[in-house]
Amino acid sequence: MGIEIDTSTPAGVQAALAALAWQIDCGVTEFIGDDPVNAYDLPEKSPWSAKPAAAAPQAPTQRPQAAPAADFTPQISAELRQQLAADVGVAAAEAAARAAHDLKALREALAAFDHCELKQGAKSLVFSGGQPSARVMILGEAPDRDEDLEGKPFVGAAGALFDLMFAAIGLSRDSTDPATALYLANVMPWRPPGNRAPTPEELAMMRPFVERHIALANPNIIVLMGNAPCAALLGAKGILRLRGKWTTALGKPVMPMAHPTDLLRNPANKREAWGDLLAIKARLAS
Repeated sequence: MGIEIDTSTPAGVQAALAALAWQIDCGVTEFIGDDPVNAYDLPEKSPWSAKPAAAAPQAPTQRPQAAPAADFTPQISAELRQQLAADVGVAAAEAAARAAHDLKALREALAAFDHCELKQGAKSLVFSGGQPSARVMILGEAPDRDEDLEGKPFVGAAGALFDLMFAAIGLSRDSTDPATALYLANVMPWRPPGNRAPTPEELAMMRPFVERHIALANPNIIVLMGNAPCAALLGAKGILRLRGKWTTALGKPVMPMAHPTDLLRNPANKREAWGDLLAIKARLAS
C-alpha cells in the first residue's frame, strides 16, 4: 500500500513533489495502480492530466446552414443577352427584307416585324411619303410626335420648313412627275421614346429594310437628313461636318444635310442648307 500525501496544503504539495523526484531518481518509469491496465488501450482521458480550467461561457452558436447546391447554369450578362437579341433581330430583318419584292411587301414585312422594341411604344408605322418613282429620295431620322400621330414622314413644323426648302429648287412631295417629285422615308419607322436618337443596335436592325427600300425605289440621288441616316448608311456622325459633301452609299450619290428640326433650333444653319439645296439642283441638272 502506498503512502498517501495530503496535497491540500503548500507543505503537502512540496512533499508530493519531493517524493515524485525521489522515485524518478530511483528509475521509476510508470506507476502501478490497484486495477490492471492494458497498455495497448488508449484511455479516454489520461488519469495524470491536469484538470482543465473551466471554459468561459460562450454565446450559443447557430447551426450551420447547408451550402446551397452548386448552380452550373450558364450565367449570361444583361449586355450579352441584349447583344444576342440584337443579332437575332438583324438576321430576321435581313430575311424579311430580302423576301420583299416590292414596296407594298416591304411595308407589310415591317408591320409584321416584332424584334424592334420601339414598335411596342409607337402609335404608327411611318413607312414613306411622296412619289416612289422620284429621282430624289429623302432619308430622315426617326418619327417625332407629329409623324407618329399622322403616320407620315416630315410633317408638323419641320415638315412645313422641309416643303419650303425643296420648293425653292423646284421639288415637291406632291408632284407626280419623277423629275420634280420627292420620295420620303426614315431610317427608323417607329418613334423612339421621348424623341431620343436611335441606338446603334436599332439602326443596325433597321439597315436591311433601309437598303431594300432604296433598292426597290431606285432613286438617282439620296439625301441623308440628320445624324441617324448618316450613321446607318455611312457609318459616320457629325452632320455639320458631313453636310455639303457628296459621297456614295449603296452605289448611289449621297448628300448629307441638316434635318429641318435642327434648322428650326439653329436658324443660322439655314445658309449652309441653302448651299446644299443648290448642290442637289446642280447635280440633277447635270
